[in-house]
Amino acid sequence: MKGIKLKGSRGLERLALVEMDEPDAPREGEILVRLHASSLNYHDYLVALGTIPTPDGLIPLTDGAGIVEEIGEGVSEFAVGDHVVSCFFPEWQNGEALPAAIARTPGDSLDGYARERVVRPANWFTRAPKKYSHTEAATLTTAGLTAWRALVGDGPLKAGDTVLTLGTGGVSMFALQFSKMMGASTIVTSSSDAKLARARALGADHTINYTQYPNWAEQVLERTGGRGVDHVIEVGGPDTLPQSISACRIGGHIGFIGVLTGFSGPIPTVALLTRQVRLQGLQVGNRQQQIEMIRALDANDMKPVIDKTFPLQDLIEAFRYEASGAHFGKICIEV
Repeated sequence: MKGIKLKGSRGLERLALVEMDEPDAPREGEILVRLHASSLNYHDYLVALGTIPTPDGLIPLTDGAGIVEEIGEGVSEFAVGDHVVSCFFPEWQNGEALPAAIARTPGDSLDGYARERVVRPANWFTRAPKKYSHTEAATLTTAGLTAWRALVGDGPLKAGDTVLTLGTGGVSMFALQFSKMMGASTIVTSSSDAKLARARALGADHTINYTQYPNWAEQVLERTGGRGVDHVIEVGGPDTLPQSISACRIGGHIGFIGVLTGFSGPIPTVALLTRQVRLQGLQVGNRQQQIEMIRALDANDMKPVIDKTFPLQDLIEAFRYEASGAHFGKICIEV
């Protein structure tokens, strides 16, 4: 079978398309999945570049969706033919995120899903949404579940709340869609008027071009009558966090998810204190939260926003497209 392995230390050129051995038959508690799709995340890009150190010869990509082709003894949750999607933290099944449960992630410390077939424990996957294609389902493992946990698990989001999403990447667009699905108002920021128009078409109530309004928190306050928003999906990091705090209502919630502007920087502690903001760092979520998210998707008509799809052999080109920042929503890989 074909797959991608990382060879060398730095740069996208270390992504090599190779022939791999077919996996062994599944043992007790395992399933064999024919993978059909993955999707790209900033985390995958850092792994591909070598910014995140990984074992030599690692198979990248954290997201994986496909069909169960064979089941091992004792597997009762899945049957041959079921459509499934992988879990970001496969050993974090439920409850508190203990260190051991979040120590290993496919496509990082473990081989990922840039290949045609894989054998894994059955509980490293969940069912995919009933009306989703494999490509659509592959967007859920990282971006979808991150947005769901930030709003529903940690929020908690309720009808009538106002949600601010920064940018128009995968997590932000999922947050926009989940917010509208649950009866919340939304504000979206971007440097592109074209992307903001697309966000409005998805239901965004307000949009702000942050190049036109560098102090965009003032615009957020103006559009919320001076109150501020209930939730912020903070994907920028140190350069955007001060304004996210200012844009929050007193006692509001910031889901701190991304570090697109860097890995460290000053925190305006006085503003954090005076606005009594709850700053919640998070990394994706657990398997039970993924099951709950998919249950909600099965009860609604929401579909993910997919910008562009590449074949597996064009993975380097796909990462270059991601790095360009031209995408709106998710970039997907078909296997």
